[in-house]
Amino acid sequence: MTTRGKIVIGALIVALLYFGINKLIGSGLLFKKAATESVLLNSIELPTQTAGTRTNQAVPLAPLPGSTPTEKGAPVTWEVMAWNSQMAGMLANGGPRTTEGSSMAANGINLQIVRQDDVAKMQADLVKNALDMEQNPETPGLIVSIMGDGLPAFSAVQSQLEKAGTGLQILPYSCGKSFGEDKLMGPKEWLDNPKAALGKTIACYLRDGDQNIALKWCADNGLKVNPDETTYDPEAVNFMAAPDFLAAAEKYITGKPEQRTKVVKGKDTGVKVDVPADAVATWTPGDVNIAKQKGGLVNIVSTKDYSNQMPNIMVTTKRWYDAHTKEVEGMMMALAVAGDQVKSHPEALSRAADISAEVYGDKDKNGGYWLRYYKGVSEADRTGEVVELGGSKAFNFADNLALFGLEEGGTNVYASVYKTFGDVQHKLYPKELPSYVPLDQMLDLNLLKKLQSQYKGKAIAPADKQQFAADDEIRRSVSKRAWNIEFETGQSTFTPAAERDLNQLFDDLVVAGRLKVAVHGHTDNQGDPQKNQQLSEDRALAVQQWLSRKSSSAFPEGRVQIYAHGATEPLASNASLDGRAKNRRVEIVLGN
Repeated sequence: MTTRGKIVIGALIVALLYFGINKLIGSGLLFKKAATESVLLNSIELPTQTAGTRTNQAVPLAPLPGSTPTEKGAPVTWEVMAWNSQMAGMLANGGPRTTEGSSMAANGINLQIVRQDDVAKMQADLVKNALDMEQNPETPGLIVSIMGDGLPAFSAVQSQLEKAGTGLQILPYSCGKSFGEDKLMGPKEWLDNPKAALGKTIACYLRDGDQNIALKWCADNGLKVNPDETTYDPEAVNFMAAPDFLAAAEKYITGKPEQRTKVVKGKDTGVKVDVPADAVATWTPGDVNIAKQKGGLVNIVSTKDYSNQMPNIMVTTKRWYDAHTKEVEGMMMALAVAGDQVKSHPEALSRAADISAEVYGDKDKNGGYWLRYYKGVSEADRTGEVVELGGSKAFNFADNLALFGLEEGGTNVYASVYKTFGDVQHKLYPKELPSYVPLDQMLDLNLLKKLQSQYKGKAIAPADKQQFAADDEIRRSVSKRAWNIEFETGQSTFTPAAERDLNQLFDDLVVAGRLKVAVHGHTDNQGDPQKNQQLSEDRALAVQQWLSRKSSSAFPEGRVQIYAHGATEPLASNASLDGRAKNRRVEIVLGN
């Protein structure tokens, strides 16, 4: 044989070995979710990441998990919704049940992942597990994953757990978050004119994360909300109850109206009206179903805008948590390892998507489907309108330090999310949620701090950070709201009464970590116009500096811009004391 022939044959052998080994690895054979007056809500304001690209070579591709279920490890059940934020958990487990070669198996965990889209069933299962464990301490543990902003409402199960001698406990680790797939979809005119939503109706699963997106958008834009889903208020945004997020999308797709009584300022008019679903708050595949089966709606706002709103929060009972600290640590380590892989390597992300398809069990949705909508895509709907669909993020260890405020100069982002949405749900639905469990009764960060000390010096993918250019103006406004933050007369120093409003503003802006903030200072017309101009600038600057001092991580350089208007843009007449008070304001605009 000639030398050239040998070279050709050698090259073919190398190529066959390369593709053959990769196919084996990918296959797993080699390595084995009565009339009431409408309410004007306080503003609810809502860090970022890239996955699926080799941006971090410090984290090498590890052997992918096998497909053979393991027979060893502590038995635990994890109930999840069909939600792409769990990609790291899918890879960590290797399948619906922990497989050999997976990071869960390596950390002594034998985890069964079960799809459960019914939140009420999750609550009931936690109570039953607590009772079973009271009778038999060897009962396998149960963990459920819910939307982080929905935990205050979910915590209503606490009273039942207390009767069983225990309570809710959060695992101090999140495997990911929604980054676009949870959204409010509505008519295109709402983008430029939010007031067009007044008198319209949004279908959603009530008192949960998707409705929170709509409630936040309403609050940010000063729109009244009708808290009674059985009546219709033409002067407010109304809601239509659905049993789950997919049924919410169906309410719009079918177009079947509900007959309701018309109310005005909380009073029953006795008039009956047919109320259709004009908009939907949902998540993937609900948004995909709307686009493909009917169309006509665009993304008004989503968790890509309110980027901190919806981390995946894992909840169990104190009884199991306290008795299984070693297992909790093992799960956290397994999720951290898998999170690095999913963030850094397309092969790992693709494998996680295949496992997701197996867990979620929809026959018409394979791994490619979940992968596509994990990344998020722009597609034309049935009317030809291009809409954004899907979008989630996987978390690694560094992301969790940022989420829970353990990085240098950090703030507990999740604490702001929890309080913000707990307060709004309590205000809107006081009967259903008369109170909610304080976060510090459920969240203990000591295990995360312990792992933080062990992680020092190890190569991990960096946390995702949003970068802000100081000279970039807001081109698309998401919300605009006036804040009556009180200053000392004629000065830029805050009054003692301003502290409450500033802290609420802080929480609001922390939750909206991806959006740029414009602070507009205004005065009344009393005094010298030039001094008023300077005073309005000084007051806007005082707000910017207060936010930055409180958290440099949440308010990095370039995120907050200031604008001074003096007395040139009054909201009301300066002829009265009340009018002048309304004109002395700070206006906050959020956008990107």
